[in-house]
Parts: sequence; structure tokens; C-alpha cells
Amino acid sequence: MRRGVVAALCLVQFVDVLVVTSATTAIPAVLSDLDAPASAAGPIAIAYPTAFGGLLVLGGRLGDRYGPRRVLLAGLVAFTVAGLAGGLAADVGQVVGVRAVQGAAAAVSVPSALALLLHVSAEGRERTTALAWWSAAGAAAGSTGFLVGGALTDALGWRSVFWGTVPVGVLLLAVAVRALPAPPPRDADRSLDGTGAVLLVAAATGVVAGASLLERPASRAAGAALVLAGLGFGLLFAVQQRRVTAPLVPAPAARSAGLRTGTAVSFVNTATTTSAAVLATLVLQDELGASPLEAGLVLMSISAAVVPGSALARALAACTSLRRVAAAGLGAIALGDLLLAATTGSRAGIVAGGVVLGVGLGVASVAANQIGTSVAPEIQGSASGIVNTGAQLGTAIGVAVLVLVASAGSYGPFSGTAVGWVLAAAAAALTAVPLALRRSAGQVAGPP
Repeated sequence: MRRGVVAALCLVQFVDVLVVTSATTAIPAVLSDLDAPASAAGPIAIAYPTAFGGLLVLGGRLGDRYGPRRVLLAGLVAFTVAGLAGGLAADVGQVVGVRAVQGAAAAVSVPSALALLLHVSAEGRERTTALAWWSAAGAAAGSTGFLVGGALTDALGWRSVFWGTVPVGVLLLAVAVRALPAPPPRDADRSLDGTGAVLLVAAATGVVAGASLLERPASRAAGAALVLAGLGFGLLFAVQQRRVTAPLVPAPAARSAGLRTGTAVSFVNTATTTSAAVLATLVLQDELGASPLEAGLVLMSISAAVVPGSALARALAACTSLRRVAAAGLGAIALGDLLLAATTGSRAGIVAGGVVLGVGLGVASVAANQIGTSVAPEIQGSASGIVNTGAQLGTAIGVAVLVLVASAGSYGPFSGTAVGWVLAAAAAALTAVPLALRRSAGQVAGPP
């Protein structure tokens, strides 16, 4: 395993996920500087995650067809140019457009980066180690984004949030051109299935954008309509995939029980941790008077704990099945959510709950990525896109549901925020139980 190459690929994952949240902190400054209405906050917030979540599966398929190195380079170029354009934006419409382009570029880059990481690491302990670093990078980036965005905005202004991606993008391009291998396309003979791509993008976009709009009372009707439309397109996509000879989701991927399990765990991971962190941010700023930067510092407890959690996953994978490793991680997430609920209103409680959440997220993310990508080499790009789509949908839906619950104010003697954290804990625990009890072929002990 080439450690420098693995580090560069993990940095791609870190930066692409970091930008999901880093610009969110800068939204008030963007609106003020560009004299934009408050209603523009929603489009700025959802443009990146909508494009990111909607195009991940297509991005993975492009890597399988044209080669992951070539597709990754194209994504990095688009991401870097868009960052430069974002720093020069003259109106809010341009900011929204840049966020969407960066999200699309990230959707192209991440699956190919993961496919290359699998290519340069041998199966077994070496691959588990590489995936541990990959999972730690992605899991830590989400909460780190709030801190980075707040610090840059406070010190240098909101444009620095976009300009900061330019030197990082140039560095990654230089490393990619010089050091990354160029494995040939593994599934170049199969067509792209344009109709399936359009349907899947429409489905994922509708669900992600709609779920984001559900968080705000003024846009809930539009959000519900978008979610329903997305589900409708998803149904059409499922029907269409059964009728075409070269579906967008290859038949081996559609039949893979491991891929379904890895995607489901990825969904629950983000649905029960990102949403919990968002509620903690609201408590810190609205109830405890913390600034966005202070809130980001408190929530760094999650990011800091993800790294040892990922290392723990490697040790656990050596002595038990990956399903049980995932169950252990989800159990820790449930415990962290319960700790947040029990200590709501306390900064120390949020830090403690965040540490437990981070450890659980690190453990479960490594297991989910390894289970989901243990497929035939020719569909690893598609599999990585599907697993990452599950994570993005989990973020959007989990945050929407918990914010809706918390916004009710109270449920008898319990605050809405506490009830939201308890619901997240229940979702993680209920997912962990069948994983802990069930054993499958190839998952008896250790990595598959």
C-alpha cells in the first residue's frame, strides 16, 4: 500500500465532504455582502448537497466506464475552477450556481477516489487500514466544516471559504497527475444508460432538496412536494432498471447483499450523527449563546473521536464479522445520542456525547465502506457511488426529521431536541440488533 497515495485520496474525500458544511456557516455573511434576501439562504445551503447526493451513482458509473483516474482528474479541475468562481461571485445566483457545480464535481471525484484506494490496497488488513483512514476523513470532515467555515468567515470574509478550495484543488491535481495509478476502465463496453441516470438524479435530487426544505416552516409544503416527486422518480427508476439490458446500476451490484447492507449502514450512520450534531449546534447557539466558531469548536469532539474509532474498527475486524463491527459502531452512536439527550443544555454533555458519537461513527463507517465495496472489481466505482449516496440521503433525511421533531418545542416534560436525540438513538439501536445477530457467508470473521 502506498501511503502517500492513500493520504491524497483520503484528502479528496475530506475536502469534498468538508465543503458540504463549511459554506453553511458563511451564509449570513454572503447574504449581507451581496444584499440578498433571507429567502436565498435555502438555495445556497442545499445546492451543494443536492448535486453531490444526486450525482454520486452516475459519478461512480463514469469511473467504471472511463477509468477512475481520468474521471477523478476531471472532477478536481471542475471543483478547483468553481472555487475560484465562487470567490469572485457578484450576486447570490452565481453563489448558488458555484455551489451546485462544486457538488457535482465532488460527486464525480469521490467514487473514483475510493475506487483508486481499493485498487492500491490489497485485500485483508491492508485494505481495512486504508478504508479506516478513508472513513475517518469523511466522518471527521462534516463537523470540521462548521469550524473551518466559521474561522475563515470571521477572519477573512466569506469569499475565503471558496478561495480556500483553490490551492487544495491545485495540490490534489498535482499529486494525482504525478502519483496516482491509471487502471484501465473495468466496464467500458457497457453503455451509460442515460435514461436511468436522469431518473436517478431526479429521484435523489428531489429527496435531498425536499428534505432540506422541510427543515423550515415557510418551505415545508414545497419540501414535501419535492420529496414525493423524488420518491416517484425513484419508483420509475426501479421499474426502468428491470427493463433495460445495460442498467445504470449493474445487475451484480443490484444483487449484492453486501452492497445493500453497507449502503443501509451508511444511511443510518449519517442520519443519526449529522442530525444529532445539527441539533447540538442549535442548542449551543440559540440556548447557550455560543458563536458559530465556538459551536464549531465544541463539535470538534466528534471529529477528534472519529480517528480512534476508525482505528478501533480495524482491530475489531480482525476478530469478528464486519456486520458485528457495524453493529458495535451503531450501538456506540445510540449511546452517544442518549448521552446528548440526558445532558441537553450542557456544553460538557455535548462534548461527552460528541466523543461517543465520533467513536461509533468511526467504527461503523469503516465497516459500512468495507462491506459495501466488497464487490467484483468491475463495479467497485458504482458500488462506492451507491454507498456514498446512502450517506448523503441519510444526512438530508435525518436532519429534516430531527429538526421537525425539535421544532415542536416540547413533548410534555421533554424538550423537542431531547426527543429528537432519543429518536436518533432508537434508529441506530434498531439497525444494530439484526446486524449483531445475523451472520452471512463470507462474513464469519474478519474482513471478507
